[in-house]
Amino acid sequence: MPMTVQLVTPAGVLFETEDATFVAASGEGGDLGVGTNHANLLTTLRIGPLRIRAGDAERLFAVHGGFLEATPHAVRIVADAAEPADAIDVERAKAARRRAEQRLKRKADDTDLARAEAALKRSLLRLEAASKTR
Repeated sequence: MPMTVQLVTPAGVLFETEDATFVAASGEGGDLGVGTNHANLLTTLRIGPLRIRAGDAERLFAVHGGFLEATPHAVRIVADAAEPADAIDVERAKAARRRAEQRLKRKADDTDLARAEAALKRSLLRLEAASKTR
């Protein structure tokens, strides 16, 4: 029996299906997988890939934090931000990676290192996700 899966961002519903069989995500405590009849689960998400298997296809998204809630027949992801891997602008992601790396190298007193590290993680995730769809 398939599951309903919904991926929501502040902009609205990004993806929804009623025939998912598996969801893989990056939880704060590590990577996790959710299949049909999974126990109830609520976890925070870290920057990482999200894979949704529905029918014969698998959709890949770059997710930038949020929450995942699973019940035996549904998974709902409320992401801080997310984007389909096939819609990622690779050149923009490369430029973001370069900017983040430069900020981390110069380590100026006014550089917010946590913010620069998060920007680097997001850009690397985008590049990795995009490479898997091209």
